[in-house]
Amino acid sequence: MLLTLIAILALVMIYWFPLRRWFARWGTTPADLTRVMAGDGLLLDWTYSGTTAVTVDAPPEDIWPWLVQLGYQRGGLYSYDWLDRLFGYLDRPSATRILPEFQQLAVGDKIPLGRGPSWPVAVIEPNRALVLDMRNMGGFDWVWQFGLYRVDEKRTQLVSRSRVRTHTAWAQLATYAIEPAGFVMTRRMLLNLKQRAEALHASGRAGDTLKTRAAA
Repeated sequence: MLLTLIAILALVMIYWFPLRRWFARWGTTPADLTRVMAGDGLLLDWTYSGTTAVTVDAPPEDIWPWLVQLGYQRGGLYSYDWLDRLFGYLDRPSATRILPEFQQLAVGDKIPLGRGPSWPVAVIEPNRALVLDMRNMGGFDWVWQFGLYRVDEKRTQLVSRSRVRTHTAWAQLATYAIEPAGFVMTRRMLLNLKQRAEALHASGRAGDTLKTRAAA
């Protein structure tokens, strides 16, 4: 019994310190962690903050079209589609092409998430920032934001930051419980966005996409 308790405590300590720290800053640079992002002011007294990032070998213009078509019956979530479809967040695989009909997004628009709540757009700065404001969702508030930051002429840092404020002890426990799954899904999302943006850049079709948007 004592050995079992020690083993459980050891696992908890390993998760709580090195693993949670890794989850909350995967792929980031020191600049990513200290950078003020466009939606930070929406949720100041947060109880959880996680920032993850990936370096994309493409300019922001090749990443942005994928971001603005996020959502249910839109471009999808670019994560593990089979899990998103299993839980009803998607009804089809995530898009592997730019969808012109979803390229116009504005503050106040809502991005649907299957059987879950819709995500209101709080901030949108083309090729730079997208902020989803999901405050007032019962037991917790959630602000999820994406930032695109040029590293140089050929590379962009794609940053995802989630900040959560819980209102009850049960909501706080739920946040701890879903944190590992949230990290796994967000990591896959960033990697799939990277893959799609780099393929778009290699095809040389990004300029045509932007011209199509401008003409619409």
